[in-house]
Amino acid sequence: MNANAFSRRHAPFMVFPLLLFCLQTPQVLAMGNNDSNSKTPDCPSGQVYDSVSKQCVPEKSGRLSDEDKTNYAYHLAKKGEYQAALNLLDTLKNGNTAEAWNYRGYATRKLGRTDEGIGYYQRSLALEPNYAKAREYLGEAWMVKGRADLAKEQLKMIAGICGQECEEYRDLQAAINGHPES
Repeated sequence: MNANAFSRRHAPFMVFPLLLFCLQTPQVLAMGNNDSNSKTPDCPSGQVYDSVSKQCVPEKSGRLSDEDKTNYAYHLAKKGEYQAALNLLDTLKNGNTAEAWNYRGYATRKLGRTDEGIGYYQRSLALEPNYAKAREYLGEAWMVKGRADLAKEQLKMIAGICGQECEEYRDLQAAINGHPES
């Protein structure tokens, strides 16, 4: 059988796997990592990155999802714009998510209100006990409070969630060892 005959005969059977691949690839790529800084561009003040349109839109736009606002608030907080992050989190329709509480805790802790931040991390973990990032940040807050014992408890919990090689474990271990994130 020559190559053309083989191709004509088997082409219909090759379409289905190719179609499945094409349908699954965007979902796999969308999973990416959870670091909002790696994929979130900076927007002008008063605007938020919309993951659907892939552009910055006015913060008060009705088409922005709470997820986009939450992710952008974290992006702002990681850039050091803590109050702007909190202000954006205040606009959520449903602020009772593990991510929203965690990011609120992060911004609040970075503003020097560590006890308040700890309360937000605890609310986050009440919703999602295996949220390694919230446990990392809670551990870092305990280090600020001088409670290495409680930080080490969070480190053990993180090891059980994602092992000792995950970013959250490494970052909290560094904070415990006296090398906190910058």
